[in-house]
Amino acid sequence: MIRVFVAESSRMASELVEATLSRSRPRFEVHAFGIRSPDIYRELEKCKPDVALLSSNLQDGPLAGFKVLFQLRQARTKTSIVMLLDSDEPEFVIDSFRGGAKGVYSRQTPSNYLPKCICAVHSGQFWINNGQLQFLLELVSRLSPVQTLKPGGMERLTKREWGVTKLVAEGLHNEEIALKLGISEHTVRNYLCHIFEKLGLSSRVELVLCALSQVQALPPIPEGGYRRVSVQHR
Repeated sequence: MIRVFVAESSRMASELVEATLSRSRPRFEVHAFGIRSPDIYRELEKCKPDVALLSSNLQDGPLAGFKVLFQLRQARTKTSIVMLLDSDEPEFVIDSFRGGAKGVYSRQTPSNYLPKCICAVHSGQFWINNGQLQFLLELVSRLSPVQTLKPGGMERLTKREWGVTKLVAEGLHNEEIALKLGISEHTVRNYLCHIFEKLGLSSRVELVLCALSQVQALPPIPEGGYRRVSVQHR
């Protein structure tokens, strides 16, 4: 039994969703309300549902559901949220996932898919159609292009930093690097902070790509221990 909370713009809309779910298998325990956004958090705390269907438009105004969504994210609710949208407008889909929703369900989608959506989200998956996924991927590619180094960029690193970089490029995690080099994970993180700062990188993926592009230039890991490095965390 999956406990479902429905927050719609009207009592009639909530009851229609409840009727749709009552005819499906598996069975759902539905708490349907046509309510205003100030009341939603209290009701969620009261019934503690597994999944909440949250309309983007509520009784207190268009797009009021997004305000509720971001409030729930700040509260770190354990309930999985599915946003009910009137259309697949890119900005609404993007803001839904930015707000922590686990799924987006357009009212243009046949109602027989709604139980599948709830089950998928309840099991830890995300619910998104191909069109919505397309412009999400386009957004990600525009927001943060992967940085690459010009030839010779690795020359800024010390021998010890070269050694850490090579192990990162080999796919080792921080814990594995620490065990291999006989240092703490904290020291490995400090080395990586220095490496990112020197090379102008911001992620492990960027570092791996840079290392692989110059793999022939990487020297052997230096012999001897690694001194601890202290940095101010940002």
